[in-house]
Amino acid sequence: MRISFLLLAASLCASVLLLAPVTEGCGPGRGYGKRRLPKKLIPLAYKQFSPNVAEKTLGASGRPEGKITRNSERFKELTPNYNTDIIFKDEEDTGADRLMTQRCKDKLNSLAISVMNMWPGVKLRVTEGWDEDGHHSTDSLHYEGRAVDITTSDRDRHKYAMLARLAVEAGFDWVYYESKAHIHCSVKSEHSVAAKTGGCFPGDARVIVEGGRTKQMRDLLPGDRVLASSSTDVHAPLLYSPIVSFLDRQPNATRTFYVIGTNGGHNITLTAAHLIFVTDCATRPSSSGREEMFQETKLFGSMLQRRAHGAGMKTVFASEVEPGQCVFTSSGRSNSHPRLSVVTFVEEQTSTGLYAPLSQHGSIVVNGVLASCYAAVDSHYLSHWVLAPLRLVYRIIGPSQVQNDGLHWYPWILQKLGKVLLGTEHFHPWGFDQ
Repeated sequence: MRISFLLLAASLCASVLLLAPVTEGCGPGRGYGKRRLPKKLIPLAYKQFSPNVAEKTLGASGRPEGKITRNSERFKELTPNYNTDIIFKDEEDTGADRLMTQRCKDKLNSLAISVMNMWPGVKLRVTEGWDEDGHHSTDSLHYEGRAVDITTSDRDRHKYAMLARLAVEAGFDWVYYESKAHIHCSVKSEHSVAAKTGGCFPGDARVIVEGGRTKQMRDLLPGDRVLASSSTDVHAPLLYSPIVSFLDRQPNATRTFYVIGTNGGHNITLTAAHLIFVTDCATRPSSSGREEMFQETKLFGSMLQRRAHGAGMKTVFASEVEPGQCVFTSSGRSNSHPRLSVVTFVEEQTSTGLYAPLSQHGSIVVNGVLASCYAAVDSHYLSHWVLAPLRLVYRIIGPSQVQNDGLHWYPWILQKLGKVLLGTEHFHPWGFDQ
């Protein structure tokens, strides 16, 4: 696995250097070179869902916004789907199964084409769409026209595992091989502010700069030296690492962020697709509340510290962090080692400003919690490798000036190349603008 990551990193780096926009309008046009081989599709397993998070979380289709009825103002959000390549069961004989949001319609029509290409003579079949009769659970997305249950027209259950994979590739925000009889698919809301989150911190997040002072993210500049880990496995001492550039910078953007709180009082705020270092803790939170977890942590703190360093650190998307896991926190001093703190809650909040600073060491301590500088793809190590040329350039010529607002061109190119070479399953579903 590590060798394949290194090879991929080398491929990405070489491609970026070739494609770097030193001048515009240069290079071959469309159609140049050999045609890319079709991507190998891996069927979903029974009861598997993709992405691997709960349906109604920020990393998937998002929270329900309330039932839509024929008499409600939001009924106009639903649009009928008369695609002749799709068979609608419509057992209520009301046309309800044809009604859905525009996003759901677009994904369904795309899937219909994939089904016909995969199995000539077979069509996509919808068994459940918009529900106006209360046949589903209270917060089901069927009530909002954001979910469909599907099969193939020949009802061949041997095809359903691949049908689920085709639904993922068609762009549904959550796909679940829910039953032997059907596949469940859903999409995010049309007005979801989380559709374009990227991987960033809000403007009021704080970092520790050289000398021990704190500085808000909105005031951070290339050349500032911030507290970070001296190695990619985060077990090494902390040091002050220079900020070489910003991978993304949107001072006026308002987005939904995840707030991850710890028993030590450190709360880090970051977008769903941002990577953070975690490890499994020896204790898990109980239904009795936070106090019991605090006492357990005090009693077994030293044991927890040793266990976590032996159990192995990993990076996960912020939307995947769960209470009871441990994150790495800092006392605010260089040459000290990160400490473990138990996650006690994960909440959502809306904040202004999107900032993704890139340090020379690829990590940064924000609000006292150690986080990766990277986002969107599910590997900190891979991200650190493919961004090595950019960090090397700035190491030679010095930190960049603050670039224009928006995404830096280098990660923008990596987005395009990464989705071709890695596949969408390695990317957070809301990691980039869609």
